[in-house]
Amino acid sequence: MTFSPAAVDTIRQHFADFHRRPQDYDLIVTGDLGLLGKQIVLEQLRQDGFDLADRYNDCGVMIFDTERQDVHAGGSGCGCSASVLCGHLLRRMREGRVHRLLFCATGALLSPVSSWQGESIPGVCHAVSIVTERR
Repeated sequence: MTFSPAAVDTIRQHFADFHRRPQDYDLIVTGDLGLLGKQIVLEQLRQDGFDLADRYNDCGVMIFDTERQDVHAGGSGCGCSASVLCGHLLRRMREGRVHRLLFCATGALLSPVSSWQGESIPGVCHAVSIVTERR
């Protein structure tokens, strides 16, 4: 299961709603889409005219060492997102290395009832723009 379509839609809509471009952010991150999901986001947004290649990463890709860990698609989206944001990204902002961050947490609206009924599990993505005044 990938939440890449939700991430693509949220990022695209954020740019449209707030008249932003990828260049308005030092870093744009999603929460654990893994290597495959990261590639899907990059390709889909490139097709829409947004080149994120030099400023986009994924928390699942950032937290795991794919050379030494057999993680396949990654781990928990909420776990990776929270760990990377609170442990790594906010520190980089305090140090002045990142000033404008678009943090796009991904996950599932998981309901046991809908699963038992054979329904799909919707993927969601919430974007939060975090900006520091330090320059």
